[in-house]
Amino acid sequence: MKKLSMILPLALILCFMVSCQEKEAKAELEEMKAQAKVEEQNKELVKRQFEAWEKGDFEAYKEVVAPDYYFYSPSNNPKPMSREEQIEAERLMFGAFPDLNLRIEKLFAVGDSVIIWGIGTGTHQGEFQGIQATSNKIEFGNIIIMSLKSGKIVEAREEPNVLAVMQQIGMELKPKEGEK
Repeated sequence: MKKLSMILPLALILCFMVSCQEKEAKAELEEMKAQAKVEEQNKELVKRQFEAWEKGDFEAYKEVVAPDYYFYSPSNNPKPMSREEQIEAERLMFGAFPDLNLRIEKLFAVGDSVIIWGIGTGTHQGEFQGIQATSNKIEFGNIIIMSLKSGKIVEAREEPNVLAVMQQIGMELKPKEGEK
């Protein structure tokens, strides 16, 4: 009888410990599910931004990009563009490359950040960076890291392969001439 009276409290303690661990595991699982849901929503928001950009629908673009948004291109540029400045820059790009398209190859979400690796394509049909239209096809890689807050894109840092674009439209890369 003494053994039973000792075993019963130990069994209750064991059940209580297992129950607590199970509750903690369930809470952790629910937290992970909630974070995964937010990350999926962030990826969908970024896809909407790209769809609006590709269509030239800058009103739809403004719906997903915060008014105080900053765009850094390249990512270490000390002077970011505002949302309005980026829209103007995109209009210039579409003037030079009317069929410009950025195909998303990989899309990752981690917390409040979304990382995109994409391939840009287009045809040089207008003046770009002082180079007149060549009708050359372009293809370049692009990596963009976006930060989101409260369902809006608040910042983007881009690393486009501008050198590839410039070479494909006829620019030559030459070393600097030495001083004489």
